[in-house]
Amino acid sequence: MLRVEGLCTAYGRVSVLKDVTLEVHAGEIVALLGANGAGKTTLMHTISGLHSQLSGSVWLEGAKLDAMSPHRRVGMGLGHAPEGRQVFKPLSVADNLRLGAYRRKDAEISADTDMVYAMFPVLGEMRRRVASDLSGGQQQMLAIGRALMSRPKLLLLDEPSLGLAPLLIDQIFEVLVRLRAQGVTILVVEQNAAAALTVADRGYVLETGRIVHSGTGRALLADPAVRNAYLGV
Repeated sequence: MLRVEGLCTAYGRVSVLKDVTLEVHAGEIVALLGANGAGKTTLMHTISGLHSQLSGSVWLEGAKLDAMSPHRRVGMGLGHAPEGRQVFKPLSVADNLRLGAYRRKDAEISADTDMVYAMFPVLGEMRRRVASDLSGGQQQMLAIGRALMSRPKLLLLDEPSLGLAPLLIDQIFEVLVRLRAQGVTILVVEQNAAAALTVADRGYVLETGRIVHSGTGRALLADPAVRNAYLGV
């Protein structure tokens, strides 16, 4: 589904990603772990076209994305729920979801909106409320729902559990498992390593812009280096 090969990026003269190579297979949840400043969000932004690369390439289902604008990547099947949610706070919940489908012309937008409301019932109850009225957890649900409205083949999720109460974290990861069962492929950046690796098929660990560990979710949960650095064990 996704292949990133030899990716290098920088902010000015500061190198951020250094020869990053990874892949995500169709139907997988893949977790990307790492400390603050490791380059995780930069990698997500580069995949979605929000940040340009110095070298290397990104493919989605065999199509090279390097020269594509972000909106064309959405049209290719790439959805992105960014770090910090970044919902449109002055707009209603319903309008935020409609904006997620801005490239679509088909007749099933209303049905997909109902699907999001079924997945996150609180959004249906608050559909006419402006997004600024929502709690942090509800805004995260809205950010995920908005990304789903583009009907992504690959969903990029950046820190979906950040700042949420444990009960809401469990709900978010339950949704990820349900989405995988529905055929959505997911690449998730997450500092809650235990939660992410519990549901992930595979994972990668990014340190100072380089991939330093990779393996199945179960193997990384058992890896002493990963447990010491990211699980507090």
